[in-house]
Amino acid sequence: MPESLPWLLAYTLVPVVAIVVSSCLAVARTYGRQLISSFQHFAAGVVFAAVAVELVPKLHEIDAPVPMVAGFIGGVAAMLAARRAFAGSSAVVPTAVDLLIDGILIAIGMAAGKFGGMLLLVGLTIEALSLGLSTTPALVRHGASRINAIAIMAGLGLMMLLGATAGYVVVGASAFLLAAILGFGVSSLLYLVTEDLLLEAHDTADTPLITATFFVGFLIPIVLADL
Repeated sequence: MPESLPWLLAYTLVPVVAIVVSSCLAVARTYGRQLISSFQHFAAGVVFAAVAVELVPKLHEIDAPVPMVAGFIGGVAAMLAARRAFAGSSAVVPTAVDLLIDGILIAIGMAAGKFGGMLLLVGLTIEALSLGLSTTPALVRHGASRINAIAIMAGLGLMMLLGATAGYVVVGASAFLLAAILGFGVSSLLYLVTEDLLLEAHDTADTPLITATFFVGFLIPIVLADL
């Protein structure tokens, strides 16, 4: 379990600040889609590594397959339901839901282990940077002033703090519930990588260098885990 709620929220502030900073950068100048795609590939690699290095081994350690499977299925169902429910809404609503879940996942990662939690924090911070760089210009194009666009993104970032608080409340329960929560986290993170980060990243034509950033993002945590 994370050391305390204030510490967890302090960690979660890192990607929140990243959203605000990248939003300010986005209104100051235009960034190419290839740069944003590189961020998304790298973040996807880091998140995949966090699942492989920390979350899956923790599930084996708990050894509670029934709640794990239930949580895993629940995570997939929740992500699919959220995608379907907000498919016709503006980008703000699904982004808010996505960031809420990200906050929950940070709490789950910290509960699984400090190293894995920090890996997730790094991956989700890079995701937050790419989100700010890509979403803020879209808000401006749809009529928001630059100041309002930054304020909207900052408000969306606060959803991560709400999610982290909710996650902190539930991760301190029994081992069986923790197995279900970790199962939920694993499937949610896999969905985040395959259906959000990489899917959006592939809106831009890949280059060998962009593709390589995914593998660099995956390799670095694997190497660090063995040091």
